[in-house]
Amino acid sequence: MIESAAQSGYTRLSELLVARQGVLRIALSGGIDSLTLMTLAAEIRAWPTIAMHAVSPAVPAEATERCRELASRFNWSLVELNADEFSNPQYVSNPVNRCYYCKSSLFDRIIEGVTAGCDDIGTLATGTNADDLGDYRPGLQAASERNVWQPYVEANINKAAIRCLARELNLGALAELPAQPCLSSRVATGIAIDARDLRFIHQVEKAVAASTEAGDIRCRVTDTGIVVQLPAGSSGLVDSDKRADIAILVQKMCAQHNRRFKGIEPYRMGSAFLRDCND
Repeated sequence: MIESAAQSGYTRLSELLVARQGVLRIALSGGIDSLTLMTLAAEIRAWPTIAMHAVSPAVPAEATERCRELASRFNWSLVELNADEFSNPQYVSNPVNRCYYCKSSLFDRIIEGVTAGCDDIGTLATGTNADDLGDYRPGLQAASERNVWQPYVEANINKAAIRCLARELNLGALAELPAQPCLSSRVATGIAIDARDLRFIHQVEKAVAASTEAGDIRCRVTDTGIVVQLPAGSSGLVDSDKRADIAILVQKMCAQHNRRFKGIEPYRMGSAFLRDCND
């Protein structure tokens, strides 16, 4: 049974989804929030619900595979598109509000693609949840400017409630999936976004994840080199030998790609926005 703390929000969310008439297009990132929303909406709505997923260097391949796997399992209509954010110099320059330009490109691509085919856009929705409103998220402005719907926010559902809902919907390991912001969020503000950097970031995070049980793993690109961040309370950090092994692993990867390894630090949410002034 879904936990009582989430029950009222779950009921409200269901009512909102059922009441929303016409086609509903949900932007899927491949994370728990949007995939859980898509699963519920497709299950309970009488109107068509279509999944929209952007394939990009900033999106880990595993996220795309999750979208495809669930679309196949639940027989969703899945549309994959190129958000083309790398053609926007404002995005590539990586200002502090980079996410605004990324989301603007994504939403515009979805809207333009649908209307070009003479289809009704209907409602475009995202998996933004109530917790997100407390963070610095420039992408929310892009959503607001385009009237993108945020049903979790309207139902006052946070991340913990979404995990409860994912378990109720029998989504298995997805319910425990760590937060997975786009790979560009690992690049410090002002350092240009480069697809090669994003591929390297992903390679490092996968390699480190394979060697530790730590949940939130981040490979950061800073002015002074590559930094790997791991949760301070992770069992993978208790063992100093394991920490040393990870450092050796990442050092080798950096050497192979002509990069400087700066070291391992405790995970800090949003720290990619911080410029390293200790040159």
